[in-house]
Amino acid sequence: MESSASSAQPAETRRRSSAVIHSPRSVMDAEGNVSYYPLCCSQRMILAVVGFFGFLNLYALRINLSVGLVCMVNYTAIDMASHSENLSALYVPIDDGECANGETDDKGESEDGAFLWDKQQQGLILGSFFWGYLVTQIPGGWISERYGGKRVFGYAMLLTAIATLLTPLGARKHWMLLVFLRIVQGLGEGVVFPSMHAVWSHWAPPLERSKLVGFTYAGCQIGNVITLPLAALLCDYGFDGGWPSIFYVLGLFGVVWCVVWLLVAADTPHSSRWISHDERHYIEHSLAGQMSYEIKDQSTPWLTIWTSKRVWAIVVAHTCANWGTYTLLTNIPTYMKEVLKFNIKANGVFSAIPYIGFWVGINVAGFGADALRAKGWSTTIVRKLFHSSSMVGASVFLIVTGYLDCTRPYLAVAILTVAVTFSALQYGGFIVNHVDIAPKYAGVLFGISNTFATLSGIFAPYVVGQITTDGTQQQWQTVFYITAAIMVGGAIFYLIFGTGELQSWATELDEAESIADFVDEDKVEHKEMTKTSKPAAENTVSTKM
Repeated sequence: MESSASSAQPAETRRRSSAVIHSPRSVMDAEGNVSYYPLCCSQRMILAVVGFFGFLNLYALRINLSVGLVCMVNYTAIDMASHSENLSALYVPIDDGECANGETDDKGESEDGAFLWDKQQQGLILGSFFWGYLVTQIPGGWISERYGGKRVFGYAMLLTAIATLLTPLGARKHWMLLVFLRIVQGLGEGVVFPSMHAVWSHWAPPLERSKLVGFTYAGCQIGNVITLPLAALLCDYGFDGGWPSIFYVLGLFGVVWCVVWLLVAADTPHSSRWISHDERHYIEHSLAGQMSYEIKDQSTPWLTIWTSKRVWAIVVAHTCANWGTYTLLTNIPTYMKEVLKFNIKANGVFSAIPYIGFWVGINVAGFGADALRAKGWSTTIVRKLFHSSSMVGASVFLIVTGYLDCTRPYLAVAILTVAVTFSALQYGGFIVNHVDIAPKYAGVLFGISNTFATLSGIFAPYVVGQITTDGTQQQWQTVFYITAAIMVGGAIFYLIFGTGELQSWATELDEAESIADFVDEDKVEHKEMTKTSKPAAENTVSTKM
């Protein structure tokens, strides 16, 4: 009897006392709560790193066909059949006069592919991605909030990776099957940003939101930098005819990433198998009053969201900023061919430089915004400062770029890179603002704003194409002026109506109380253990007697 009582008590004591052992890395407040847990080597940092590679993968799977299509299409046969110059937007010959920048290609004319797809068919193949991408933005955010963003992100990317692996088969069967696969890829990728926003709404402490979100999404730009030259190399030297290896290699990488993500990530700190006790309590205590510590079924105040001027400030800012981003990043190669007269090899190198600038700008914005907030700056001022600086700075340098021609190509590339880098400062502004004003509904809010912003991605390249019919410097100046006006207009709207304050419709008192109770549960358990220890001790003594 003595043996059983004494062996049971220490086991219970060890179980309970282990819950209140704190890491030496933790900073405790006067009430015994974890007031700070370092970001370095933390689980939320690991989540950001894995998420970074997820967004690198996201853009790799999105843009691979842009390079692959050049290898797949037989331009010579199409040109001979149509006797037209409709493919000039995809292949622009380099002027070999005094403005020819870079050496000529060693291989001379590019080798043609096997597919006889005219320009309209190519446009449908490339544009079909956005048909699916638009559809799943809002549903993706809603599902992520109700059931968790981890599985939504992971399974959506797995679907996209499988569709990528099937791309060579689809292309060889029929071009409409390729269109179908691109729609499927768009459906999968459409949920990614909203789902990741839903994940960070549970994982990112308020003073780390900008840096964590910015670092994660910066993977997109590195995806561009890596995928463009890698796809070009696989096109020439890959297996199965070259171009199919683009989709096999990147699709396989996507599958591997999905496995890692599903093993490492979690919807909330509370559901994570890997997080430490102190880090979990630090995150949940910092979000008290904003988020529940676990995923739960909740109604979405759709009418309030759609009629909120704070939400519309984000929507307008997102849409106008995306117009600038898509104009800058998707048309850089064309601008360098038509105005700066770079040949294909030089174009590939210099087109990557602005993406690197964008990546640098994202991280500067993330860490800079959080540093200012840690010093006591209000969230509203920080968000407006970064967004307005981003749009105005990018607009100024973009207009300057328009006045530089092929006689000063390297200066033009440098100033264009500065413009793109300024544009990236938006990641300290509206990009994370959804989580500021309504973390409970961050996924839905991002889905709404990105739906409108994606329209910019569809129409901006079309408008650029309509204006730059001859590819002259004056036509590109017009493009840059229009883009600057849209970006500054969106910044002004955001300055007037934007905010960084938590909205009343996005928080509930019972959630604050539930998190506070959960954060203090170890203290309660410790008190209960103290109360029950006396009777247990008495039983032990009486047994000895």
